[in-house]
Amino acid sequence: MKKEDLLNDDFLKQFKTAGELNSFLQQLQKRAVEKMLEGELDAHLGYEKHQNSDNSNSRNGHSSKTIKNSFGEAEIKVPRDRDGSFEPALVPKRKRMAEGVENVIISMYAKGMSNQDIEEQIRELYDINVSTSTISRVTSAVAEDIVAWRNRPLDPVYLIVWMDGISFKVRENSKVVNKTVYIAKNDEVDPLLTI
Repeated sequence: MKKEDLLNDDFLKQFKTAGELNSFLQQLQKRAVEKMLEGELDAHLGYEKHQNSDNSNSRNGHSSKTIKNSFGEAEIKVPRDRDGSFEPALVPKRKRMAEGVENVIISMYAKGMSNQDIEEQIRELYDINVSTSTISRVTSAVAEDIVAWRNRPLDPVYLIVWMDGISFKVRENSKVVNKTVYIAKNDEVDPLLTI
């Protein structure tokens, strides 16, 4: 059976609201993640489920884990092995958040949003509760790179440069201050953004 046959028009007509479709996609992703984890364990052990093997390591049930992704929160079953050497790549140990959500947090942080604003936006958009301390941990990993990019030296000579600026009120050290964003563009390179 082809993947396209599963998503025919008759199948899609059963969803009457966006919520029903989102719920289906969340369940589909949950099942897909669990099957992919089972495949990772098969590769780690060197044999598939219900096959005979001389490997001393074997399956040892499942553990529950709640992950946060772009469809919300989902509780998944993570397979285990007897000697505890299985390290899933798809959902690493001690990680609860999918990479897509982390990328959204980093993107919002790079655009100047505060941790509280990011927390609120993620709750509204994805129906996920992410604490400000989690957001701080995610953003601290890239904070140095963002500061370095903002303070990078510009080329000393440009043939033609157009400058423009937009003033915004931003929060800095618990105070609201005016900051101007300057946009510089020349004919030979992409626009440069400096704050």
